[in-house]
Amino acid sequence: MPPLSRRTWSWTFDLPPSVLWPVLADTNRFNEAMGLPPYRLEETPQPNGTVLRRGRGKAAGFTLEWEEKPYEWVLGRHFNVSRVFSKGPFRRFGPVFDLEPDGKGGSVVRYALEWEPLTLMGRLFGRRLAEQAGAAVAARVLEAVSFLKGQRDTTFELPQPTLPEGAFERAAAMAAEIDRSPYGNGLGSVLTGTVLGGMAGDLAHLKPKRLARQIGVAPRAAIEACLASVRAGLLTMSWDLLCTNCRGPKLSASALSELPRGAHCPSCNIDYDRDFEKNVELTFAPAPSVRPLMAGGFCLSGPMATPHVAVQLLLASGERRSVSVDLPPGRYRLRTLHPGGTVDVEHEGGPFPGLRVTASGVEALPASSGEAGTIEFVNEAGFELAALIEDRSWTREALTVPEVISLQAFRDLFAAATLRPGDEAGVSQVALLFSDLRGSTALYERLGDAAAYNVVREHFALLAAIVRDHDGAVVKTIGDAVMASFGDPAHAVRAALAMQARIADQDLSLKLGVHMGPSVVVTLNDRLDYFGSTVNMAARLQGQSDGGDVVLSRAVADDPAVQTVIADVSRREEEVALKGFDRPVGFVRLGPSTSAPLQTTLSP
Repeated sequence: MPPLSRRTWSWTFDLPPSVLWPVLADTNRFNEAMGLPPYRLEETPQPNGTVLRRGRGKAAGFTLEWEEKPYEWVLGRHFNVSRVFSKGPFRRFGPVFDLEPDGKGGSVVRYALEWEPLTLMGRLFGRRLAEQAGAAVAARVLEAVSFLKGQRDTTFELPQPTLPEGAFERAAAMAAEIDRSPYGNGLGSVLTGTVLGGMAGDLAHLKPKRLARQIGVAPRAAIEACLASVRAGLLTMSWDLLCTNCRGPKLSASALSELPRGAHCPSCNIDYDRDFEKNVELTFAPAPSVRPLMAGGFCLSGPMATPHVAVQLLLASGERRSVSVDLPPGRYRLRTLHPGGTVDVEHEGGPFPGLRVTASGVEALPASSGEAGTIEFVNEAGFELAALIEDRSWTREALTVPEVISLQAFRDLFAAATLRPGDEAGVSQVALLFSDLRGSTALYERLGDAAAYNVVREHFALLAAIVRDHDGAVVKTIGDAVMASFGDPAHAVRAALAMQARIADQDLSLKLGVHMGPSVVVTLNDRLDYFGSTVNMAARLQGQSDGGDVVLSRAVADDPAVQTVIADVSRREEEVALKGFDRPVGFVRLGPSTSAPLQTTLSP
């Protein structure tokens, strides 16, 4: 058997590893930039629970078939992969990437290609082919670093994608329509430029929060513009049901009502349930009439495909290996790629536990008694497997269901978006604001029905604008009252204070109550609504308002972010018995009260 050959490139950059890693380890984007075609994997579960992954494709004029082994990586330091080919010039071919601090605030980067010939072509021209592939990667590395240094506007030099006839004209018309929308935020040309010229790998599941960071706008502005782009026909939207292990979108639906309660992940060989707060994400993609995308990915299992995984090692049966990595304090999980037991770790710093895999599952090994930074992996399961350490927290970059339905743009543009009959979504926390005009009956008597009705309508428009400005959504109006939802209680309180400040100029008296807690999202009267005790409490607290003040539940008032908001606001603590609640309820009243003189007290 011919020996394994290797060719290495190395550089020193004046950027730290933490800055370089997210870009240089993004193998999906690198492969696209190199002009490689997307591919898909045939995933076959094995009797031991692992998954055999086979790929087919073409590169450099060769037809390729291979087994794709799991990538190995150590966050911020190293990755490698070995593909075992059954068709093509090589038996084995794969990259090895190493990144280490240079001791001066910069980094030493080493990129190597390893190959083993399979055919005569591979033996005769293997080094030349590897040199060509490696040189292409090296050029992209230099482009990416130039981008990180602010010397380029884009990460890579890309050829113009092949677009349908008339795509530019359609996109221009769509950009104008987006900008005419109250939710376009002037981003029509930015979005059309992204769709027409962006990397396909970025567009297949376009994340608005990531887009906001890239173009330098607030997250809500990008989210609203993406929603407006769906209405304009530039984008389509997809509710992705993410696997709870690899967190990839293994099932997608164009409407909430079509999303099942669970799915199967063929990559992890597990069934998993739906959780609207964690693993249901709203993403976007170009409309095919403007930018059709090919199915598949350019690299389906690199480090940035699962960025929550800090360490992943492919271990032979009986293998014991130690890796050097200093993990920061946090919530971690030890597991394997195939189904099996897991171990949760609350890491407070210092030495990190090791990981042992046996036939019965995963076990934590005692942390090394030496210096922090060395973690031991042991495979006693009797077969080759991939073991890993993952961060248990979910990324805040995902746009989840609770966030989406608490945005005014979504409720205005997609009012018909509902759950299917009998379905419901649990939400662990939502902040609900209830308002009511005090003395509205007298208002009608004083002004007459027509004039008073216009005043009430103007007050609704004013409140709706304030709710939107504070990242909330009007759920419904009931008579002269408004019910609004917010993902952040501090946003709800800021909105309530803004309402009172604006209403005071209109000679109206507004009653406001804010509470937060768990709730259930249901379809009621053909719209998404909230149900449960949190709703009842918020409504009852609004009833305790005297007008001109804001009544906060203790849960809201005690929130650290809310305490910052109300630090300079006059307030008083009170307690009252409320209908439907067994015990007296404590609350905090902000601002003036007509029933008693106001007293200023300090926050607890």
